[in-house]
Amino acid sequence: MDGSFRIGRLFGIPVMIHFTFLLIIPIFAWLIGTDISYTVSMVSDLFHIQIDDQLITQGYIPYLLGFVIACGLFLGVFIHELAHSLIARRAGITINSITLLFFGGVASIDDRETDPRVEFWMALAGPAMSLVLGLISAALLYATPFLFNDPAIAGMVMYTCGYLAILNILLFIFNLLPAFPMDGGRVLRAYLALRMPLHKATSIASTVGKGFAVIFGLIGLVIFSPILILIAFFIYIGAGQESDVTRYKFLLRDVTTKEIMSRPVISVQPGMPLTEVISLMYQTKHLGFPVIDRGYLAGIITLDDLSRVSSIDRDAMQVKDTMTSDVITLTPDAPVFDALRIMTEYNIGRIPVIENGSVIGIITKSDIFTVMELREM
Repeated sequence: MDGSFRIGRLFGIPVMIHFTFLLIIPIFAWLIGTDISYTVSMVSDLFHIQIDDQLITQGYIPYLLGFVIACGLFLGVFIHELAHSLIARRAGITINSITLLFFGGVASIDDRETDPRVEFWMALAGPAMSLVLGLISAALLYATPFLFNDPAIAGMVMYTCGYLAILNILLFIFNLLPAFPMDGGRVLRAYLALRMPLHKATSIASTVGKGFAVIFGLIGLVIFSPILILIAFFIYIGAGQESDVTRYKFLLRDVTTKEIMSRPVISVQPGMPLTEVISLMYQTKHLGFPVIDRGYLAGIITLDDLSRVSSIDRDAMQVKDTMTSDVITLTPDAPVFDALRIMTEYNIGRIPVIENGSVIGIITKSDIFTVMELREM
């Protein structure tokens, strides 16, 4: 979610906007505005109403209506995500934030394993809210002629309400497709998880989701729809990533850092020349060492730290000149999955394990993946 900024809180939940959201609103407004004659006819035909388009197609009005519709659509997307979040919070799940992006909204929730029954209703809440918003928009469309005396103004309001009704009902239908990790895919996973282990249910739902992603991508190529191709891409990547995370959680359940950490730990001193550190890496085949000063952890030096120093300067520099001082550490009883999550988030390959202020071990990505391979076998 890099590139997001907070705009406020609602029901105690931080609301974020990604910079791509600010770009897509004017693009949507332009797309709607340039095709307004066709969409006016579409709304009229679908709802069997007569829309006075006297003002709708004049000057800047099409693009103004396009902007209003685009904002209304993303307001609906936000309410959709808020519905997910409120159901989750009612079940005791922590909601970190809701973020609006160019392809929709994302609710960031606590990554602990969710009860399938809770996930089932969480997943349904969003599409159900989209359906409610679509029906409310349709009701406002039919009520508009009784609220506005000016036919031209009424025509613009009816068009806007009709378009939003169509979009929200399409969101309802689209989100219920069993394309994991979309809402329909989560409903499918929750249903399967009541009958089998979660990681197997996730694997099946992920495979179905990838199948839908391929179909969306092919349709997008045929009809030349960049948005549908992007949606297909995000579904395919998201399905794979979430399946992997669930599998990792299953394989690493109940495993703590003290069970797989490497010991004894090879450490270096702050005053060691960098050339000696490189020689030590060759000898031990380790690509990083904790830096110990007077018995306490002072930092960590890795191959990445050394690579940022030119070969000429290495001869004159010591560990303390290039080591990373702000070191992430773990306790011996920390879950190994937390270690993997931290390594992935911060793009690091090893974490020292600390007990009573002293380094008692070190855990690396290769240690974690070796354990997963053994447990999977």
